[in-house]
Amino acid sequence: TAMAKGHPFKRAAATGKTIAVVGAGPAGLACAHRLAMKGHAVTVYEKRAKAGGLNEYGIASYKATGGFAQKEVDWLLSIGGITVKTGVELGRDITLDKLRADHDAVFLGIGLQGVNALRAAGEDMAGVRNAVDFIADLRQSKDLSKLAVGRNVVVIGGGMTAVDAAVQSKLLGAENVTIVYRRGQEKMSASGYEQDHAVQAGVRIIHNAAPVRVLGSSHVEAVEFAYTQDSADGLKTLSETFTLKADQVFKAIGQTLTGAPDGAAVDGGKIASAPAKVWAGGDCWKGGEDLTVTAVAEGRDAAEAIHAHLTGA
Repeated sequence: TAMAKGHPFKRAAATGKTIAVVGAGPAGLACAHRLAMKGHAVTVYEKRAKAGGLNEYGIASYKATGGFAQKEVDWLLSIGGITVKTGVELGRDITLDKLRADHDAVFLGIGLQGVNALRAAGEDMAGVRNAVDFIADLRQSKDLSKLAVGRNVVVIGGGMTAVDAAVQSKLLGAENVTIVYRRGQEKMSASGYEQDHAVQAGVRIIHNAAPVRVLGSSHVEAVEFAYTQDSADGLKTLSETFTLKADQVFKAIGQTLTGAPDGAAVDGGKIASAPAKVWAGGDCWKGGEDLTVTAVAEGRDAAEAIHAHLTGA
């Protein structure tokens, strides 16, 4: 409704300042928009073919209407003063030093591109893949009938991505879909609503179990799990195990930062500080909460800080 009414923000007079924004996800786009509103010229560098970040590539199809993410991007860019360059990756096509030399400021909204390892034998076997990649393929597919899905799908993890992968698998025709989470239900980061939705869709959820090894010859055939116990001393793996038949396994156990830019300090798998003229926000930043609303707020706040730095306002 808001987008249909036009753009409520007006671009200020050009300042002559240029800012590079790396990453066209919620944090980067929010930062670019606020900077453009202040009159600065912004160039957004995005390694994928489309802008939008996880709103375009990481949300299950049943949660977002077709094309909405791109309509939102188009609406945001209509303020003017923002150029988006896709297919450009930091560290491969451009360097942070080059961006710092060519621009008055740089904002990093690069997200978390890597996926944590299962640390289970056989996890590199064919048929085991990252849930976020599956969701991305699903979102970009023009013919879902051509998207491969197993008969027996096991999703390892307890967050929203795990639920998305599981429900989508069921909607695509998988016969048996099971989510396995290493801790109790109360520790799952997926909301109670999401968990209920998964169960109603026919997904089985097993708590307090961790993967031990992936079984199969050339392609996954099953996954062996060990029961776990969450205690004051941490998570303990028990001796009792069980096996789930699986011809497709999705890893959804959290994402991690890959390829931290030169000069950026990393703490706990996220950027904790950045060199001069560089700001960061969103999922890649230590203060991020892996939430779109937080990423947008941090991008906006970084833009205000950059503007104050450049203008002394």
